[in-house]
Amino acid sequence: MMDKVHGVAALKVREQGFYDGSRAFEGFSDVVGLPVDQMNFVIGQFTALVLAVLFRTTLRPGVVSPIARHTFGLVVGLCLGYFCFGKQAVHLAGLPAVCYIVMRTQDPRIVQRVVLTVALGYLSCIHFYRQMYDYGSYSLDITGPLMVVTQKVISLAYSIHDGFTRREPELTSLQRHQAVKIMPTTLEYFSYVLHFQALMAGPVIFYRDYIDFIHGTKLNGTSFSGFYDVPSKHAAEIVLEPAPTQIVLKKVIASLTCAILFVVFIPIFPIQRLKEDEFLNSSTIYKIWYLMIATMMVRFKYYYAWLFADAVCNNSGLGFNGLDAEGKPRWDLFSNIDVVKFETSLSLRESIEAWNKGTNNWLRMVAYERAGQYRTLFTYALSAVWHGFYPGYYLTFATGALFTFASRTVRRSIRPYFLGSRNMKLLYDVITFITTRLFMAYLTFSFVLLEFRPSVKIYLSMYLIPHLLSLAALLVLPVLPLGHVHRKREIPTTNGQNNSRPTVAEPETHNGLSKKAD
Repeated sequence: MMDKVHGVAALKVREQGFYDGSRAFEGFSDVVGLPVDQMNFVIGQFTALVLAVLFRTTLRPGVVSPIARHTFGLVVGLCLGYFCFGKQAVHLAGLPAVCYIVMRTQDPRIVQRVVLTVALGYLSCIHFYRQMYDYGSYSLDITGPLMVVTQKVISLAYSIHDGFTRREPELTSLQRHQAVKIMPTTLEYFSYVLHFQALMAGPVIFYRDYIDFIHGTKLNGTSFSGFYDVPSKHAAEIVLEPAPTQIVLKKVIASLTCAILFVVFIPIFPIQRLKEDEFLNSSTIYKIWYLMIATMMVRFKYYYAWLFADAVCNNSGLGFNGLDAEGKPRWDLFSNIDVVKFETSLSLRESIEAWNKGTNNWLRMVAYERAGQYRTLFTYALSAVWHGFYPGYYLTFATGALFTFASRTVRRSIRPYFLGSRNMKLLYDVITFITTRLFMAYLTFSFVLLEFRPSVKIYLSMYLIPHLLSLAALLVLPVLPLGHVHRKREIPTTNGQNNSRPTVAEPETHNGLSKKAD
C-alpha cells in the first residue's frame, strides 16, 4: 500500500513538475518564452530591487527603528519566498528554526559543530528529495535559497562559538571581526537569515555586518577584501553612504546582458551534447574548444543571478565599502562575482577567488582557517556536500583538489624562472592565461553535466591528459634538480622603480566552486 502511495506521489510530482511556486504569471511566461519558475525569479528580483529603494530611503537608519527595518526585511523576504516556492518555503523557516533552538540550548563550546551537523543534515535531506523526484532538472526550487540560509546559520554558530569561548588572540582577523558575544533576539536572527535582499541568490552576509547595516554603523577601516583586519580600538560610527544609483544601474545592465547571452547561445552550445557519441568521437581539440564555450555559456546564468542580487543589495544600501584611493565609493563589501577577473584570471587560484566570493569567504571562515593540515581537502569536501549529491559535483571537487595542489607545485617550481625580465613575465602570463582557460573548462563541465558515467567517458576520450599532467607536476617537479631561485625577483617598471613580487610560499587559497570545526 505504501509503495502504491509513493508511486502515485512520485508520478504527480513528475507530471506537475517539482516546482511549487506561484502560477499567476504562467500565461505571461508562455508569451515571453521563459519557464514559469524563471519568470517568477525575475519578477521577484525586480520587486526586491524596487523595494530596496524604500528600504534605503524611507526606512533608513535614524528615521525608523532597527525593529522596523528588521521586520520589513523579514516580511518581504517571506512573501517573496512563498511567491517563488509555494509550500516548499516552509523549509526556509524550518531549517533556521531548528538551528536557532540548537543555538539557544547547546553549550557554546560545541554549538558550532551541532549546528553544522543539523543544518547540513537538513539541507542534505532536501537535496536527496530533489534528486529522487526531479533528477537532473535545472528548474528553480527551494534548495537554492536554502543553501544560502545554511551558510548563514552555520557562520552565525561559529561566530557565537568564537565570541563566547575563544580569546581574541586565538582568532583570525575575519573571526575576530565576526565574533558574536550577545545572542541574537528572535527577530534579529530571522531577519538576518531571511531578509529579502540576499534570500534568492545571496550573496552570503555575515551576522555582524548585517547588524551594522541595520543600525547604520560600520567599523572604521572595515574592508571585506582584507578579511576585516580592523584594530579593536576603532569604535562604531555612523557612516553616510552615497547614492548607489550608478553602480546599481551598471550591475543591472550587466546582469540583463548576461541573461540575453545565456538565452541566445545556450541552445547553440547545449551542455547535453557532451553525452552524444558524435562529440565523444570528435578530436580532442574540438572537445576542449566546445567545453570552453559551453561552460562559459552556463556561467552567464550565474552571472545574471549574482550581479542582479548584488544590485538589489546595493540599492538598499547594503554593500557600501568606503571610498577608494580616488575618493570614489566602493560597493563591493558583499559580492558574489567578479566577472572580468574570473574570465581573465591567470591561475586557478585567481579564478576561485573571483567566483562565488561569498561562499569562498564562508568556507574560509568555517573550514579553511580551522581544519589544520588537511584544510584544503576538508574545504573541498564541505563545499561538495553543501552543493548536493550529484556525482558530477564530486568529480569536479576531487579534480579541483588535484589541480589546486598541482598548480601550487608548478607555481613554486616554475614561476621564478620567468621573473627575470618583463618579456619573460609576459610570456608566463600568456601561458598561464591559456592554461587556466583549458583547465577550468575541463574541471567544471562535470559540475554542470551532473552525471558520473558521461563525465568519465569524456575524461577517457581526452585520455585524462589534465589529470596526468597534474599528477606529473606533483610527483616529478619536487624531485627535479631545478636549482635555486631567489624567492623574489625585481621587475623593472616604466617609472624606474622596482616591483618586488613573491614567487613562492604565497598564501594558499580555498575552494568554493557555486554550490574542521573547532
